[in-house]
Amino acid sequence: MVTPRQPPATARPGVTRLGWIGTGVMGRSMAGRLLDAGFAVTLFSRTRSKADDLLGRGAAWADSPAAVARASDVVFTMVGHPADVRAVILGAEGVLAGVRPAAILVDHTTSAPALAAEIAAAAADRGAWSLDAPVSGGDRGAREGTLTVMVGGDDPPREALAECWRVVAGTVVACGGPGNGQQTKLVNQIAIASGMVGMCEALLYAHRSGLDVETTLRAITPGAAGSWSLTNLAPRIERGDFAPGFMVEHIVKDMRLALDECRRLDIRLPGLALAESLYARLAARGEGRLGTQALVLALAELSDCPWPPAPPAQPA
Repeated sequence: MVTPRQPPATARPGVTRLGWIGTGVMGRSMAGRLLDAGFAVTLFSRTRSKADDLLGRGAAWADSPAAVARASDVVFTMVGHPADVRAVILGAEGVLAGVRPAAILVDHTTSAPALAAEIAAAAADRGAWSLDAPVSGGDRGAREGTLTVMVGGDDPPREALAECWRVVAGTVVACGGPGNGQQTKLVNQIAIASGMVGMCEALLYAHRSGLDVETTLRAITPGAAGSWSLTNLAPRIERGDFAPGFMVEHIVKDMRLALDECRRLDIRLPGLALAESLYARLAARGEGRLGTQALVLALAELSDCPWPPAPPAQPA
């Protein structure tokens, strides 16, 4: 039996109880910003130690996603893969097993559009609201609260969360009905994928041709070659910093979701396919938990051109 949905309550610090599931690189920062803004936060993470900092700052712990939902008016999820989303939301001890009528579920994971639509329908059956709301902006955007949020779903819950969005995001875009947030994020990842190949190829070329890479970046970044990746990731590449803001294994997952949608839509995107094959090469050699800027390592291997480059020889 379908439970009629009541309008969602407007979220307010000190009043609205938030739940957060998933405390990885970005999720931990986003939950921390909400906690610092005065929201009560109840946490669940597969690895409890990843939540220790947040627990030390006043968050509460719950032993399952369902327990998070029972303690919360709004539940945010940010996990790894569509299978994880299905488990933590639709599983026997998932969010929807404990969700309250008129509660709001927000999935920030980049996941399958069809799964987002399935979750929205299941939430509605329980009198709750669901938004698919993947984000872009990386670890820095999560720390600084400047993420872009691409929201699929109904207007009332999105509007009710204005105070939450203000804390974590610089831009929030209503993308249409359930699943359209995920579709928009896949467009974002398609745009990034080929651009990352071009950026890493350019840096490899600069190095091999004998240019100083740092000087070259100063020359090209302000012009037509400029991009978010060139500004934020190229300096990390130049200094050999491959720590993740966004992991290789996650961009591989996202590109494969996009390629699945391409097959469904009967379109061919060779740039996306090339980027996926290069990133898959990194993952296959055990580098899936490096940052996406590590793509330069796969290209360097193809050219037998070690990265990071050795410093120039000093004159005698």
